[in-house]
Amino acid sequence: MGLSDAVVEAFAVDGSIARAVHEFSPRAGQLEMAQAVAQTLESGGVLVVEAGTGIGKTYAYLAPALLSGSRVLVSTATKALQDQLFGRDIPKLLAALGVGARVALLKGRASYLCLQRLGVARYGSTLQTPDDLRAIAAVEFWALGTRTGDLAELASVDEQSPVIPLVTSTRENCQGGRCPQYQGCHVYQARREAMAADMVVINHHLFFADWNVKESGVAELLPSVDAVIFDEAHQLNEIGVQFLGQQLTTGQLLSLGRDVVVLGSQHARGLADWQGLVGYLEHTLAEWQLLCGGRADLPTRLRWVGDTPAGIEPQVWSQAMARVAAVLRRVLQALDLVAEMSPDLGALRERTQVLLTRLDDFAVPPRAGNVRWLEAGLRLRLVESPLQIADALRSKVVGDGSMVEGGKSWVFTSATLGHEVGLQWFLASTGLEGAQVLQVASPFNYLEQAALYVPKGFPKPSEPQHSDQVADLVAQAAVILGGRTLVLTTTLRAMRRIGQRLRERLAASSPMQVLVQGDSSKRELIDRFASASDAAGCVLVASASFWEGVDVPGAALQLVVIDKIPFAPPDDPLVEARCQALEEEGKSAFAHYQLPQAAVALKQGVGRLIRRETDRGVLVLCDVRLSQMGYGRKLLASLPPMRRLDSAEAFQQALHDLTKSSTTDPY
Repeated sequence: MGLSDAVVEAFAVDGSIARAVHEFSPRAGQLEMAQAVAQTLESGGVLVVEAGTGIGKTYAYLAPALLSGSRVLVSTATKALQDQLFGRDIPKLLAALGVGARVALLKGRASYLCLQRLGVARYGSTLQTPDDLRAIAAVEFWALGTRTGDLAELASVDEQSPVIPLVTSTRENCQGGRCPQYQGCHVYQARREAMAADMVVINHHLFFADWNVKESGVAELLPSVDAVIFDEAHQLNEIGVQFLGQQLTTGQLLSLGRDVVVLGSQHARGLADWQGLVGYLEHTLAEWQLLCGGRADLPTRLRWVGDTPAGIEPQVWSQAMARVAAVLRRVLQALDLVAEMSPDLGALRERTQVLLTRLDDFAVPPRAGNVRWLEAGLRLRLVESPLQIADALRSKVVGDGSMVEGGKSWVFTSATLGHEVGLQWFLASTGLEGAQVLQVASPFNYLEQAALYVPKGFPKPSEPQHSDQVADLVAQAAVILGGRTLVLTTTLRAMRRIGQRLRERLAASSPMQVLVQGDSSKRELIDRFASASDAAGCVLVASASFWEGVDVPGAALQLVVIDKIPFAPPDDPLVEARCQALEEEGKSAFAHYQLPQAAVALKQGVGRLIRRETDRGVLVLCDVRLSQMGYGRKLLASLPPMRRLDSAEAFQQALHDLTKSSTTDPY
């Protein structure tokens, strides 16, 4: 039986998946996608699949891959999705299909416990607070029993804890084969398992980081696989450009300083004033940070066309960089004298040299064809990257013969890859022109399950009262629904304003919770929101990452409110450089970049509303441009076909109807 026949059998009404997976139900779109993936795996080439929400794209690419007998690399957008595939979806399919494929999970260094650094961490002077000491004790206890060393297993220590950098390694501070803990190293154990596996699950960050520096195992693994599958492929471009260039952060330099104090005091005490050197480094970095960090007159990302980021005095900037370089050279000189005393000190010396060289690179103008910017937040982050991943990915895919019959197979898939038939915007931005394209519509009956309301008479999004009016609409609707409302904003400022006004409006009249992104972790907020429907009700106000990856089916989420069209900020340096490049080619930056990008982002946000065939809900888009402007109507046309609500009265009636149906909702 060929692979296509095996796929048809697996997805049949009485097939192996239906018999083993209780929640499975056959879908024509899922089978269509699975057959296309199977054909690509058999013949080679490039397949791009936009699979609408509810298709079941995960099984549609995993089942053919597991049945094919090929060596497959699966890359996801996030570590959370990695864990879901490896821990839930793949084991279910292996059991259902009766396949004995070996599967491995591979993450970046920062996801694994470093035994060598753990042995040093407790004795470092940086662990001073009771919380830090409790956290290191928890890591030590967990380390005794873990097989993988994957920090995702360690729920008791927050991933933002200052202890985490002390017990994990980076490319710069890892000693590799010279490390006394090398034989038991969790990173190299994961790589060895990946090299022996039939399917390896990685993430996009690791794929591109490894492509750039070729040190985390993927570059060694890639030539040996028959197929590469990218899930959530709409994120490839934004993730890829971050890693195909270079970056330097004050966090990296502060981490270097912590290790200099710990390792210098342990291996070369008294041979240099390690504490004094690092104290000077930290003071110099703090002065550098003050140039732009926390300044209200500067955006988070600063353009950096010439020698200096926009908005910063050139002489002041160059002097600050020179001071940082000078103190790094002093650290380097001190390490030169003691580097041979210990492998740890030798690696620390090499790491200091790498960071100093990178700092020197940022002291001269960016390379031709690249864009450079400065991110000024809690830490400074200096970034230089290509505008797109198109050239790099094109060379990787076409360069190894994958576009011709018999070459490696590449599959790129997501629920949202564009707003037009043919997905030309995605193909051009990723360099995949000539790929086979398949667009599979969602199986959901949106006309029956969802309604769309674009309020008339709303202020334009640029007007100051817009966020307040959004909050007022949400407050009224949430009272009718008893919560069950997710508000998605395009900026953190709007998120905070809407959250504040909602709390003020509801505090006196309702016990309803108003959760705002940042109150706690994303996972905890989603859990609290999803479990609040039977209590006083809940409204969640969020931005950024909440536009995707939020799966709250059933009556717990019945209203999604989006404040405005999610256009990329025009003053973002990367966006600005891309738009300028398009204009120089004689193309419209709005039509060829801003509009397609906004369409993909909007479809991601809208996708939070209907997650199952039994869901019911209302979508509110609080942007009058959607009904008044030609491009707005194009954006609406790219969304699933929902019934339109033309008045405030119709909107309120739809909410009341939801309260009646939710009492019989099975979720």
